[in-house]
Amino acid sequence: MFGDSWIALVGERLPELWLRTGEHLMLTGVSTGMAVLVGIPLGICAARIRWLRNPVTGAVGILQTIPSLAMLSILLALMHKIGAMPAIIALTLYALLPIVRNTLTGMEAVSPAVLEAARGMGMTPRQRLWLVEIPLSTPVIVAGIRTAAVVGVGIATLSAFIGAGGLGQFINRGLALSNTDLILLGAIPAALLALLVDGTIAASQWGLRRKRSSGSRFKVALDRCLRPVALTMPVLLIAAGCVAYFSASMSSSNPFWGTRVARRGTLRIGTKNFTEQLILGELMAQLIEARTDLTVVRRFNLGGTMICHGALKSGGIDVYAEYTGTALTAILEQPVIADPDRAYEVVSREYRQRFAARWLRRFGFNNTYAITIRRADARASNLRTISDLVAMAGTLRAGFTAEFSERPDGYPGLRRAYGLQFREVRDLDPALMYQAIANREVDVICAFATDGRIAALDLQPLSDDRGFFPPYHAAPVVRSEVLDAHPEVRQFLGLLADLLDDATMQRLNFEVDGKKRQPREVAREVLESHGLLRKED
Repeated sequence: MFGDSWIALVGERLPELWLRTGEHLMLTGVSTGMAVLVGIPLGICAARIRWLRNPVTGAVGILQTIPSLAMLSILLALMHKIGAMPAIIALTLYALLPIVRNTLTGMEAVSPAVLEAARGMGMTPRQRLWLVEIPLSTPVIVAGIRTAAVVGVGIATLSAFIGAGGLGQFINRGLALSNTDLILLGAIPAALLALLVDGTIAASQWGLRRKRSSGSRFKVALDRCLRPVALTMPVLLIAAGCVAYFSASMSSSNPFWGTRVARRGTLRIGTKNFTEQLILGELMAQLIEARTDLTVVRRFNLGGTMICHGALKSGGIDVYAEYTGTALTAILEQPVIADPDRAYEVVSREYRQRFAARWLRRFGFNNTYAITIRRADARASNLRTISDLVAMAGTLRAGFTAEFSERPDGYPGLRRAYGLQFREVRDLDPALMYQAIANREVDVICAFATDGRIAALDLQPLSDDRGFFPPYHAAPVVRSEVLDAHPEVRQFLGLLADLLDDATMQRLNFEVDGKKRQPREVAREVLESHGLLRKED
């Protein structure tokens, strides 16, 4: 599992690993701290005011049942911005349940006899709370905080899907590229970080204990020195994470600032979460870095179409590569237009009017969806077109991306156009989809026409004989505000126009997916081969 390649990867990515760990610490620490400030008072109120008990515990329990990605997507839609803020709010909401319940449990566990003795001593309700109930409840409350913090470390890995940073970025990239080493680069530090966070809070709990020191003078002195240090360890850990996190903002690379306007002289480039998008993102980023004085901020692997589109509208990113067919049907919700030029004209006009965004010239390839089966199955059953598949669809298992399963230009529309009804449809990550059909876990997938794994895995795309799928020509989409401020962006991104045909894009995708090369290396080779990295023409 830990071969030389993984060790070399750790050495190569060590600076970024420290940064992502700091980001992860900040997300977890700030959210847990906020949950403590809200959750402990809520638990105390629920213990003191009995009619509040069921509503409070029920509300925090309901929050815990909402799936993590769903919570992040909801907050993203409500706040209209990507970055750390929606992630922190989501993590705070998830941390409330163990803190509120443990506070309530700890308060209820205080012996009535002890409380009666406190009353007999003349203590006021406030004195009983601070001098008796809270000290006796502290071990149970701290146990809830430890649970919330450790769970928060795990959930924080999902924050990378909305551009909040953290160790989840390595996991997200690894899933997109089918790269186990990258997944481990995020997963192992996250697991170690969970142990560190748990141990730090445990040390703080030890520091809180009021225990008379005994033994030699050295031991007593050491005990007195260590307790304050242990007590402040969680604060120091959060502070370290915040320093690492916000230091990145000095170079405008901090995803916390998912605001309307980028820092002066920066261009934020986003991508969806599959290989082709990463290559296109690197092509644009490296070209702008080489030809302009702008600082490029990479916000890659943001998730699906609607996350990228929402980030563009809200100003969380300035540019990303979109596909004409996707924009036409999924975003603009217009009927299919078969003519590529006409489709491009429509999306260009509508984006300018509705979203204040401009479509630049197309890259040159058409990455349409392709209903794909194993070549051996196609030969055995004489399948050439999607219509040929209809008669046997009821016996087949399909594996589609989550977007394809819901989009009008995906399975719902395909089912109406062809009368297809598969025996089973599974939602799969784009990278896992190809592995699933190769391993015979599914029989049909919605492959991308420019994906190099089609040929590598001996797959057979079926002809769209009824012309259901629209053209999917990729092009940079840029906020109009950015082009007005930096007209050179249009000029230099225009150098990528018609640079990539279908065969070239398929080869580039295979360099990453099949040969496990990095998208940035592949993109740089393309730009160098066309002489596009020169500062001056």
